Amino acid sequence: MEKFELFNKFNNPVLVVNNDIELVYKNNVFNRCFQDFKNLKKFLHKINYDICPLNSEDTEIHSPIIQAVRSKENFAAHISYQYKQNEFLYYDINTVKRSKYTIIFFTDVTSQVKCEQVEQRLEALQNKYNSLESENKDLQNIKQKAQEQAIKMALINKISNIIRESIDLTSIIKPTLKELAFMFGAYDSYYAEYEKKSFKIRYSLKKTNINKTITYDNNIIKQIKNNKISYSRCLKEYLNAEPLKESVQRIIVPIHHTSELLGVVVLLSRQKRELGEELDILESISSQLGTAIVHAKLYKKNLETVKELKTTLKELKDTQVQLINSEKMASLGQLIAGVAHEINTPIASIKSNNEIFTKLIKKIDDNKLAEILTDINSTDKEAIQRINHLVVSLKKFVRLDEAELQEADINKELDLTLDLIRHETKKRIQVIKNYGNIPIIKCYPNMLNQVFMNILINACQAIKGNGTITITTNYTNKKLVISIEDTGCGIKDVNKIFMAGYTTKGVGVGTGLGLAISAKIIDKHNGKIDVESEAGKGSKFIITIPG
Repeated sequence: MEKFELFNKFNNPVLVVNNDIELVYKNNVFNRCFQDFKNLKKFLHKINYDICPLNSEDTEIHSPIIQAVRSKENFAAHISYQYKQNEFLYYDINTVKRSKYTIIFFTDVTSQVKCEQVEQRLEALQNKYNSLESENKDLQNIKQKAQEQAIKMALINKISNIIRESIDLTSIIKPTLKELAFMFGAYDSYYAEYEKKSFKIRYSLKKTNINKTITYDNNIIKQIKNNKISYSRCLKEYLNAEPLKESVQRIIVPIHHTSELLGVVVLLSRQKRELGEELDILESISSQLGTAIVHAKLYKKNLETVKELKTTLKELKDTQVQLINSEKMASLGQLIAGVAHEINTPIASIKSNNEIFTKLIKKIDDNKLAEILTDINSTDKEAIQRINHLVVSLKKFVRLDEAELQEADINKELDLTLDLIRHETKKRIQVIKNYGNIPIIKCYPNMLNQVFMNILINACQAIKGNGTITITTNYTNKKLVISIEDTGCGIKDVNKIFMAGYTTKGVGVGTGLGLAISAKIIDKHNGKIDVESEAGKGSKFIITIPG
């Protein structure tokens, strides 16, 4: 209609409808904004606005255009226009009544609405972000506390394991001091044992002031005795300490077992901190440490007792061996003295008769008979000399009158011993002598002869049938070395042969004391006796004596 053409000059869409809700006019801007406009009915169907009717079955009440037409006054509303699925444009409408026409002016507020929506979403996102950030902070605090608690629990478990797994006092206290220093950021920590109303530092992380006696003022002492942990800033570690350059945090943890004060653990830190949950941790560790220290001391005392008992037992065994040896030698000496006396009397008579018989043979005229009797007489004379030699050797072997050190030629002493065991070696065992040019040494000859006798007799008994015994002597680096090697059956367990009572011989053959006594005799000479043996090939005894 021509009378509405002026609305083409408007920059906003304009729509004119009559009271029957029929399209009368739409300007050019409207046509550009709503290009999909086909008819008013479909257009009305695409627009909507927020309204909350209290009680109405009229569906047209939801259409803002219809409401504008029905309104008796000018009408204003905020509407949405759905031009695509899930896509909307937003307008503010204002109406003017003119007779039977309603002129509707559209103002595009889509950008403003979308901006508001974005702002609302941003505000919602900001609120959500703030909420999440707050929750994250709470979670971080919880996580940090959980981690701290986990670290503390891990430390308690670690210290508990250290205390449980060891019974040695050093192995318990040193790692505990190290872990506590790490936990509390301490630059030094030490354990001071309580004794005679003061404390003595026994273990220190910095290894300073060990065994230093320290004490505290009466208030601290009272707290310690009441089993209360003391922590404060101080300029002196203890009463008799040198002043520090700066104040430090000192934590004193008393260590009790039942009602007995054992000592204190002291931690020194430059960090300022309040003790909260850490007090429970320190109390727990203190209790465990007190029990561990008592157990460790008891264990150490038991070890010392066992060591003393072993030493006493060894001394008793040594004394037993010495007594047996002394009694054996005394009995042997008495026996030999008696036998020598009994032998010397008839031997003297036989020797006298042999000399007389020698003179009488010279007066016999029958040369053949004289020759036979001379041979017999010569044999008897050699036998008498052999018996005399054996008696002298037996007396020298025992030497009961030689209790002090004597000068002796060991080569000759070996020969003396070999003379006495000739019955063992005769016809089946070859004795090879590799004697060196050795000096006279001071020793107990009778005792050494006993050692040689034991080793040589054992060698003879180890050789089944024919065999060889090789004796070697030499002197080097002011030491006399005697080696006695045999081709016998060897020794299976050389680690036990010097133990009293150990024997490889049958029942009634050996007492197991021979080599044990020999070892003691060599010890008395400040020497040593070693053995090398291989089963089936033989044994070698090496005696070394300082010269």
